[in-house]
Order: sequence, then structure tokens, then C-alpha cells
Amino acid sequence: MRRTSMLLTGVAGLAATAFALAQDQGDEIAKYRELLADGNPAELWEMRGEELWKAKAGPRQVSLEACDLGKGPGVVKGAYAELPRYFKDTGKVMDLEQRLMHCRMTLQGLTAEQASATPFGSTGKPSDIEPLVAYITAQSRGVKMNVSTRHPQEKRAYEIGKQLFFYRGGSHDFACATCHSADKMRIRMQDLPNLTAKKDAQAAYTSWPAYRVSQGEVRTMQHRLNDCFRQQRFPEPMYASEAITALTMFLAANANGGVYNGPALKR
Repeated sequence: MRRTSMLLTGVAGLAATAFALAQDQGDEIAKYRELLADGNPAELWEMRGEELWKAKAGPRQVSLEACDLGKGPGVVKGAYAELPRYFKDTGKVMDLEQRLMHCRMTLQGLTAEQASATPFGSTGKPSDIEPLVAYITAQSRGVKMNVSTRHPQEKRAYEIGKQLFFYRGGSHDFACATCHSADKMRIRMQDLPNLTAKKDAQAAYTSWPAYRVSQGEVRTMQHRLNDCFRQQRFPEPMYASEAITALTMFLAANANGGVYNGPALKR
């Protein structure tokens, strides 16, 4: 009995030490990000995105400056903080990447395949979408998230997104909620935000898109969610799919009130 008690005490001590080490590591990562914040490489994507936004392109040789992201043609300031949202001209809820694809098709005359080509960049194969997203989202920096769920289609998208968040499946019987619906969860040295809690949702959502140091690229919300599905062993969703828009709506609305601070810097 005494030996069992000693073992339990030892295990508890090891757990406490491990937690303390992990906490220290987390603090160091936070300091690292803070030091690099003023030199975030995402700024290069933002500058290229502005050029792409204003450049005449596509079969019609038209810029994207007339693209309506929800606040009027060409208005980018604060637009991302209100996305996803219902768009009357399409009759559906759209997130930023879905709306950008729509504008590239309707304004510039690109096909769906052309408008969604190379959504995620890699070495020697840059993406036009990631810089455009970086530029647009940066124009909402300092703006509070204010995603509407008033329209029936917005409410519907939110509820579908919530169902997707909690849906379990795949070879590991995982869901988004497996890692992101409880407080103080970790995987290895990585903190896992509770995306059902307002404070965590605000902190997490408002930092994407982000420059990933490990990948040397700016990664959009679509890429982040696709990667989560991959880790759950789910099939990768189609780019700009309704499912991803719905899941984004759930996460974005949960982050309402948080101050947008992207594109951020991630490991």
C-alpha cells in the first residue's frame, strides 16, 4: 500500500514537472513570436497581394478592385472581420476564399479551375491566392470580429459548421472537437485552444492566416482546416467547398468581439 502511494506520488511529481517544462516551452515560443512580430515575412505576401488585387488580369484584363467582399465594391478595410457572410448576388454564405474565387470568375473571366489553381503555394510553385488573402485580411488588422448570424442562411451555415466540428469519423474516430473542445489540452508541446470557449476562439481565429516558419509560406484558413482534416485521417475537402465555409462560419462567429491581428506568425 505504501509502495503504491509512493508510486502515485512519483507519477504525480513527474506529471507536474512535465507540465511545468511544457509551460516554460510555451512561454519561450510566445517570446520568440513576439521578437519576430515586427519582421513577419507575411508582409511580403501582403505586398504581392496588393499588386495582384490592383493588376489587370484574366481574359477580360480587369483588376479585382471592383470585387465586393460585403462592404461595397473594392472596400477591403474591415471586410474580413465580417466574413463569412450571406451575399445576395449569389444567394449563399461565402467565406473570403470562396468570394475571391467568385470575383476572379465574374470580374476577370477566369474558369473555376483557373480561379482555384494552386491555392496553396510551395517551393518553386507560388500561389496567387495566399498573397491576395494576406493583403485582404491585413486590412482588418485592429478591427473587432463581427460576423453576422442573423440571416437564415447564416444561421444555417453556423449550425452545419457546428455539426461538422463535433462530427466523429475516420480511422481514428476523431472530430475537430476531440482536440479543440476542452480547456488546457496539449499535443506534444503545442497548446490546443478550446474553440468552443470565446476567449480561446478569439485568440486562435484572429491570428489566421499566418506565416508558417516550418513551411516558409503564408497559410490561409482553408489550408489550416484542410490540415486538421488530414490529421483526423479524413478525406481532404475540395477547395472553397460549402463544408469548409460552414465550419469557418462556426469558428468565426465564436470569435466575435476579438480583435483581428493577422496575418500572424506560427511555428
